[in-house]
Amino acid sequence: MTTRLLRRPAVRGAVGTAAVAVLLGGMSGTPASGAVAATGQITGIGGKCVDVAGAATANGTAVQLYDCNGTTAQQWTVGTDGTVRALGKCLDAASGGTADGTLVQLWDCNGSTAQRWTVTAARDIVNPQANKCLDATGGSSANSTRLQLWSCTGAANQKWTAPSGGGDPAPTGPMAVAPYLYNGWGSPPNPTTVMNATGVKWFTLAFVLSNGYCNPQWDGSRPLTGGVDQQTVNTVRGAGGDVIPSFGGWSGNKLESSCGSAGELAAAYQKVINAYGLKAIDIDIEAAAYDSPTVQQRTVDALKTVKANNPGIKVYVTFGTGQNGPDSSLIGRAANSGLTVDSWTIMPFNFGGAGQNMGQLTVRAAEGLKTAVKNAYGYSDDQAYRRTGISSMNGITDNNETVTVADFRTILAYAQQRHLARLTFWSVNRDRPCTGGGADTCSGVSQQPWDFTRVFAQYNG
Repeated sequence: MTTRLLRRPAVRGAVGTAAVAVLLGGMSGTPASGAVAATGQITGIGGKCVDVAGAATANGTAVQLYDCNGTTAQQWTVGTDGTVRALGKCLDAASGGTADGTLVQLWDCNGSTAQRWTVTAARDIVNPQANKCLDATGGSSANSTRLQLWSCTGAANQKWTAPSGGGDPAPTGPMAVAPYLYNGWGSPPNPTTVMNATGVKWFTLAFVLSNGYCNPQWDGSRPLTGGVDQQTVNTVRGAGGDVIPSFGGWSGNKLESSCGSAGELAAAYQKVINAYGLKAIDIDIEAAAYDSPTVQQRTVDALKTVKANNPGIKVYVTFGTGQNGPDSSLIGRAANSGLTVDSWTIMPFNFGGAGQNMGQLTVRAAEGLKTAVKNAYGYSDDQAYRRTGISSMNGITDNNETVTVADFRTILAYAQQRHLARLTFWSVNRDRPCTGGGADTCSGVSQQPWDFTRVFAQYNG
């Protein structure tokens, strides 16, 4: 087998890098398959109601906007089985269509994917099969406006207020295990394929960057909503999982540097939180951004604002390390500023480990991290372990280190023993054997597809 090195825009793991993952309490999206069914009106643009035309029950009856009137034609049940029902029938994408402009209708409930819907906290109603949103045609709020499927744009004609039955149960896989998935390169795998094969339920989506100003966009150029990244979010949530968007990486314009103040930076984070109704954001501060005391402090202060404005927020900080542990400047700055985090997470690779046992080196570095966190916050050993984490890299690293599946088992055993707060890796794009594709599509070591993900998916905290 030919060893293939990684080519990517965001080198992770070098000393002097950091990533901050902010995890918000509460559900990020309420799939229609929520734990408790709820019945009521669904309202949209112009305050109009989703309505069954003429209160008819024939298959193919149009679903439209209409003045809210309290009739049974406007009473919808967001069910525990993923359906949205009225008058004893299901909201249905006509003929199982997935194209923009596919009309939505009433039809006998049949369990098909054309009748599966996810109601997100961002107030989208998404058909996961199509990765498209329920849409009022032409942006109109006039009576009798037909509803259709359309690519999600975040526009007002795709925002709905639906009855809530208390939310969807949390994904069964732990939030701590959220391997990185990047839509910018590496033949991104279908996340449902990975979920079905491994049991993992969470992904960290890379990367949200600045467009040159204090404005978040995917890779600094793709739209925040309505594009491939939102389609990925919808797919994961539709399959019962959730996501953590990642800000930063090694290259590109960083919001932490582009935003001129902590207040502006906090507002940029909040824009993404609001767009997706998130539980989590991952702010990956590396290279010059990490090395700047000014940018470090700006980030710490912005995160304090985000925590204050989002009750229940959790914060993960992931950063580079040496073999004996990390630089502690950001840890100390956060502790001195009154910012507590749920996990300080190191990236134990690209640190001179070529030819050495990367599993053992990872454990050594993690012990150094525990000591740094313990000293900064005055924690006990057990408290410090439970506030730390590991973000590894699978296969051949940028510095020609080799992280094997066996190394992942060593790391998993350590994490289980110490009850670490986070266990993740870069990246699921590379969790495949090399068979002639690009270097960014495979690990460079002998493996079966998703072997690395399967190991970390066993983590139970």
